[in-house]
Amino acid sequence: MSRTATGPLDPPVPSLGGTRTGPAHYAGRVSTQRVFAARLAGCAVFDPVGDRLGKVRDVVIVYRSTAAPRVIGLVVEIPGRRQVFLSIGRVTSIRAGQVISTGLINVRRFSPRAGEVRVLAELLGRRVSLVDGSGSAVIEDVAIEPNRLGEWAISQLFLRRPKTSASPFAKGPTTFAAWNEVAEQRSPGESQSAEQLVASYSELHAADLANTLLDLPQQRMIEVAEELSDDRLADALEEMPEDEQVHILDRLGDERAADILDQMEPDDAADLLAQLPPSRLEQLLELMEPEEAEDVRMLLRYGPDTAGGLMTPEPIILSADATVAEALALIRRHELHPALAAAVFVTLPPFETPTGRLLGMVHFQRMLRYPPHERLGAIMDDSLEPVRVTASAAEVARMLASYDLVSLPVIDAAHRLVGAISIDDVLDYLLPDDWRTHDSDEPTAPKEVR
Repeated sequence: MSRTATGPLDPPVPSLGGTRTGPAHYAGRVSTQRVFAARLAGCAVFDPVGDRLGKVRDVVIVYRSTAAPRVIGLVVEIPGRRQVFLSIGRVTSIRAGQVISTGLINVRRFSPRAGEVRVLAELLGRRVSLVDGSGSAVIEDVAIEPNRLGEWAISQLFLRRPKTSASPFAKGPTTFAAWNEVAEQRSPGESQSAEQLVASYSELHAADLANTLLDLPQQRMIEVAEELSDDRLADALEEMPEDEQVHILDRLGDERAADILDQMEPDDAADLLAQLPPSRLEQLLELMEPEEAEDVRMLLRYGPDTAGGLMTPEPIILSADATVAEALALIRRHELHPALAAAVFVTLPPFETPTGRLLGMVHFQRMLRYPPHERLGAIMDDSLEPVRVTASAAEVARMLASYDLVSLPVIDAAHRLVGAISIDDVLDYLLPDDWRTHDSDEPTAPKEVR
């Protein structure tokens, strides 16, 4: 296999003893020493006394001219979401669901050196041809195994051949092959398959998915982004720096970009669109769903450092006659952001932003103290002063801190509710622009607020 072709794929998948499993016939083919890389990803890494150090994110190999690639180490995610390198020489045991190390880890952020290849990020999904002339296949997993000297290397490839059925649900047959039994088959300009990599990301938290994407080579990141579903990619984009959001959006077609924006929170979509040239901004707004585009247009009218620019226009709004049971039912919705689920806002009709006059708010903990049939109007807090759409981020932050709140109502000059601003919205603004990717042990300064 040529070592000149590279491509980005991505990490995490099933653990060796977890509920997620690889191909059904792995079990009968795996020896006590053989480990499949896709099932190693996500496994916990412990020191000799049992303290958890982090979790495996990838396997690093180097090519050799006359033998299968040698494993030189693991990419391990340690607290702070930083990915570091753990030399395979410091791994004392790889068992079902866990890796035991000597406990010594260099906490410098991992960056691949020349000649190093990440198995999950760059090898899975590559198309190869079998040298016996029996056809082509795609690498779905890689088995690594130590020799008698304790040196780990790739021992087998788990391959999937092209499907033979026209059914969209059918998959091709699978087979195993040694490294010297395949040759890479990749046409110029052909994208590396990201399907297997995307499957391995299925259970990642949005913030972890964003970090994982950002750690991939640029082209591979785009390939994976194209394979992700609209809602998963939208969640990941919300956790990325704005320049990376723009980069990915620019590489997607206008129709797909508009679909992604529809799935994003309106305030996040507005922040992203504000970075684009006016002509492209308007073009994407025209392609978005009218209701979603209307919310975004409203947010774009306010300054980015004001309550109006940071708020979401979709808080939970009910009438004073609504009951505690009705409010709790709305709070239970899976797609609702936790900060917005902390309280409901009581207004006069209409009950969509901009609403009628704001009457008050009811925190969910207060609702839990009353019977389900209790009216919200009887238990709402009308003493809390809402913030105006023109209020600065610093003013909002002071109010949230002063009253120990996670969200605040935002009103216009007519005292109508136009949205709600949550503590995470303010933190995103106050923290440094590179807080998502900044090393946790390096000093950094927050934005200056007045």
